Amino acid sequence: MPLTPLDIHNKEFTRGFRGYDEDEVNEFLDQIIKDYEAVLREKKDLFDRVTDLDEKLEHFKNIEETLNKSILIAQESAEEVRRNAQKEAQLIVKEAEKNADRIINDALSKSRKVMMEMEELKKQASVYKMRFKMLIEAQLEMLKTEDWDVVASDHEEDVYEER
Repeated sequence: MPLTPLDIHNKEFTRGFRGYDEDEVNEFLDQIIKDYEAVLREKKDLFDRVTDLDEKLEHFKNIEETLNKSILIAQESAEEVRRNAQKEAQLIVKEAEKNADRIINDALSKSRKVMMEMEELKKQASVYKMRFKMLIEAQLEMLKTEDWDVVASDHEEDVYEER
């Protein structure tokens, strides 16, 4: 067990015939006691400081561990968000492709329908033109006949007679 300042202070030496000067020894012991007390105080202060620093170190280790866990969770969350965003983007692209295909197919269908209607209108216009032409030709033929000349001359005679 280590000596305490009190042990040093209370230490009694046996006296010999030609011993040391008692006052000198006591002064020296008093100086040792002061120094020893200072060393013990310093040791206690250092021990307290080490204890305090150990507690702080433990606290910071806990913070570091918590931060590391938080970083891992954040990284995992970010990775999950990235994967979900990628999946969603793929779904959006697929949906857009389906819509584009549908729109293209609708447009092609409408285009075919318009083309068929246009062909039908061309045929009808051609038939109408041909019938109209035949009607006009028939009317011209009718005007060229002698019967028309007779009707015209009869009409002129009727007009002159009325006057």
